[in-house]
This record gives sequence, structure tokens and C-alpha cells, in this order.
Amino acid sequence: MSAPIVFDDVAQALAAGGSTVHAAEAHGCLCGALCARRSYLPAEWLEELLPEGLEAGTTLSVTTAGPLQSLFDQSRAVLQAREMEFEPLLPPDEATLDERVEALGAWAQGFLYGFGAAGPFKPGTLTTAVAEVLTDFAEVARAGAGAVGSESVEVEEGALAELVEFVRVGVQLIYDELADLRAAQATSTARH
Repeated sequence: MSAPIVFDDVAQALAAGGSTVHAAEAHGCLCGALCARRSYLPAEWLEELLPEGLEAGTTLSVTTAGPLQSLFDQSRAVLQAREMEFEPLLPPDEATLDERVEALGAWAQGFLYGFGAAGPFKPGTLTTAVAEVLTDFAEVARAGAGAVGSESVEVEEGALAELVEFVRVGVQLIYDELADLRAAQATSTARH
């Protein structure tokens, strides 16, 4: 496995590309689309993230392309490996609790967006387990600044760790549950 992607490197790459999308939200969007579509290309993801997308003939600087391409490749590889090694891209533990809670909410929001925008699923085709996880992700997406309450720091840290673990496992469950639906999709790379 390659070296882990650093949250700040992705945030800086997005900013260098002119994007205002939160790094966690960008990763959530990517993972949602990877779960929903058989064929999802890096250029499609970058069109969602960058203000000008990737117009014909446009190339990204190494500063922008490197971390984003690495994140795309590693995320796809980890999900495809099905070894439960998936981790959402979130700020490091040194970040404040508020920042990490807000990032987790942004990650879940991005996942739901990416899944919905890329997903060709007709009503009733998703399993109950997938539908339940998506509903729970919608609740996680509501997390944000100020979400930290009056509990002790240890209790809040524990609650955040449980949510991150739920998201981690939930994404892999969705990816695995939708394997047959993805396999049945045409390999068209039509844009959404």
C-alpha cells in the first residue's frame, strides 16, 4: 500500500486548483461516486471540485494533480480490495474537535452528493442495508461547527471515534452491497 494521503496536502491541492470545496467533502464525493458507478474517472471528479472543471487541453499543476490523483487511486484501490482498510479523509487528531466534527459532516455530505449525482439507481433497487446507511449518513452530514456539546472532551472524542468507525464500515458495506448493480452497468463514461 502507498503512503497515506495527508489531509492538508489535499486541502492545499484543492485551493491551488481554485476550489473552495472542503477536502473531506471532496473525498466523500469521490467515495460516493465510486460506490455508485462502475466507471468513474478522475476527470469527472475534478469537474465536480474545480471551478472551471477540466476543459479540453487543460492540465493541472503538479501541486494540484499529485495529491488529488493519489487520493483517487488509493480510494478506489482500498474499496476494491474489500479488506476493510478504508478510511475517510479527515483532519489529523491534532486538529480541534470542532474541526474534525465539521469535517466528518462535510465528508458525509460529499458522499451523499457523489452517490446521488453518480448513481443510476431506480427506486427500490437499493438494499435495506444500503438505504439505512445512507439515511444515517444524512444524519452525520448535519454535524458541523458548534455540534460539540457540553459533554466531557473524552466522551465527545469517543463519540466522534464511533461515528468515524461507522462511516468507515458503512462505506465499505455500501461498496460491497452494490457490487452486482455496478457490474450490471454499461461501461459508458457519459458525464452526469
